[in-house]
Amino acid sequence: MNETNFRVTEYNKPWIEQRADPYAYRHIDGTYYFTASVPAYDRIILRHSDTLDGLKEAEELTVWTKHESGPQSIHIWAPEIHYIDGGWYIYYAGGDKDDVWEIRPYVLKCTGADPMKDEWIEMGMMQAADEDEFSFHAFSLDATVVKNKEKYYYIWAEKTGVGKQISNLYIAEMAAPNKLATAQVLLTTPDYDWERVDFWVDEGPAILKHDGKIFMTFSSSGTGPCYCMGMMYVDEDSDLLDPHAWRKLRFPVLKTDEEKGIYGPGHNSFVKGDDGVTDLCIYHARPYDEIIGNPLYDPNRHAMIMEVKYDEKGFPVFEFSKS
Repeated sequence: MNETNFRVTEYNKPWIEQRADPYAYRHIDGTYYFTASVPAYDRIILRHSDTLDGLKEAEELTVWTKHESGPQSIHIWAPEIHYIDGGWYIYYAGGDKDDVWEIRPYVLKCTGADPMKDEWIEMGMMQAADEDEFSFHAFSLDATVVKNKEKYYYIWAEKTGVGKQISNLYIAEMAAPNKLATAQVLLTTPDYDWERVDFWVDEGPAILKHDGKIFMTFSSSGTGPCYCMGMMYVDEDSDLLDPHAWRKLRFPVLKTDEEKGIYGPGHNSFVKGDDGVTDLCIYHARPYDEIIGNPLYDPNRHAMIMEVKYDEKGFPVFEFSKS
């Protein structure tokens, strides 16, 4: 670890070390599953446990390894495991060694009922709707899936424009686990100063449902200390494909806290605690800000946990908690 400016505090002790873009899922039987980006960006890992705390020391299984060349041969990023209509799927992104930023979204499917024991097979790249001429033709990553009113929706980040491109977040209804049913709808573009540090970026969508609302957090700016979390929300009875139904908060809901020694918090997921009631935010952050070289290749983005509190209006509040 780069310890040049590393100060241990009661807030910045990792839950799971060197696991960025952490995704935790609690299945209907109470079993927890965990996956994340590994520092080498070369494989997809999976852990499981009967308790959330058990994930920390759980045996880690490699369920898929990058290709030697061509698509999916570098930059294997941000896997998420989802259970859709009785099947297990992992959504992730990957690049090409010959064009390392040729990032596209892909899907794995588990051939059986046990994601830790049964084989995972490739379904290929996520497919756009037949009438959609825009999706997945440029840098695309960080997909998540949300179910609402018996429909599944796919939310992802994709770059647009020329030169130094802008990363936006889009949504579409799903026709199948590996295909969209509708054309993309723009949810958010980097509007504010905190979304435009180093790069103009909105990425890493994560869904939290509470009291009739669907909250979507997302991460913005470069991957160093400027990385932070914003939030949008929509009523669960609204049309999720109507961009005017969504509201975006003016300021980030989570950002670097130098006093607590937490830098660049973001790319989170949400999961219920062992009681099945408490909402928890699983996010990554670094314990220092003095990064040598490109922050993307600094390995010490650690997975951390905080309890989500709610204010008098039912909106989530994110406060760093003591470890």
